[in-house]
Amino acid sequence: MTRLTHRGLTRRSLLKTSAFAAAGTLATPALLRAQSSELVIGCAGSHTAWMEEIVVPHMKEAIGADILFEGTKSSVNLEKMASNKDQPYLSVVQMDDPVMIQAVEADLLTPITAEAVPNMTDLRGDAVHMDGMWCNYVQPWAGVAYNTDYSEGVPSWDALWDPANAGQVIIPSLQNTEGMWTLFVAAMLGSGKPFSEAQYEIDAAFAKLEELKPNLLSVYSTMSQAFNLLEQGEITLLSGNFSSYTLPRKSEGVPVDLAAPKEGIFAMPSGICLVKGGPNPELAEAYVNEMLGEKMQSAIADFASSVPANTTVKAGAVIPEGVQIYSPDWAFVAANRRAWIERFDKLMAL
Repeated sequence: MTRLTHRGLTRRSLLKTSAFAAAGTLATPALLRAQSSELVIGCAGSHTAWMEEIVVPHMKEAIGADILFEGTKSSVNLEKMASNKDQPYLSVVQMDDPVMIQAVEADLLTPITAEAVPNMTDLRGDAVHMDGMWCNYVQPWAGVAYNTDYSEGVPSWDALWDPANAGQVIIPSLQNTEGMWTLFVAAMLGSGKPFSEAQYEIDAAFAKLEELKPNLLSVYSTMSQAFNLLEQGEITLLSGNFSSYTLPRKSEGVPVDLAAPKEGIFAMPSGICLVKGGPNPELAEAYVNEMLGEKMQSAIADFASSVPANTTVKAGAVIPEGVQIYSPDWAFVAANRRAWIERFDKLMAL
């Protein structure tokens, strides 16, 4: 868990140096929250680099907020929201669409409105979900990451199953949202149907995943460890990786690249929401407004090689030409994900 302010202070040291703490008001946490400039943001662990470098200093300058962020998986953020529903400490959460659906069903979110967050009117129509319960702020694209010292590219998703790659492949767990891409690819290859139809052919998907096992070195739940193996050449292919992680590493000179196989690629569903009853609600709305505004959209899209959701922004990753981008039926995923995870873990003996 990373909890740094723009000055590198911990939550404890921030409170220790605040006037509220000096006055002994820690015994009245509601008052402290109401008057503090502190916002606790839940986000993905992979967001740490641009949260520290871009978001934290901007929010201090633009809205006077001291940002504390907790980087973890979307499913963990959902658990935190649910377990603290009666006294939430998170104000804003940035997590994936399928988990957002579960948060709405659990009554954990409050709608984002154009009156409070005017920048949402500049978003693409498909970036606002369920009457504003959450918005997509950027969208990385996902394909197959590969080590350029050992591979010249990945023209087809079939490469994951190629016997020449035995022991050279790692895929994400279905507990990670990016794990869904390999499941849907298996459904497409196993059923012979296009992604739009194959996503519902789950039995075909699991039969095809069974065939993939001889090529797997492992299945990951922590992506950074798997990516290290790719960078070191211990594996050649990492399925379901995304532009916001692979392409910045490529630009740093690491021998990796991200392939867009001919059958199609996927749009990562990066969403932002307001926590129902969360502390500092007006400051939280100001934070979301900044995240959807031109300056933050441009900076994050460029830093993370992602596609901005704000239609006034021309920045971010260039979408590969000649391949389709798919976004699955997330409601179907949310309704079945728990059962799929149990079946996947049993298949992979996790």
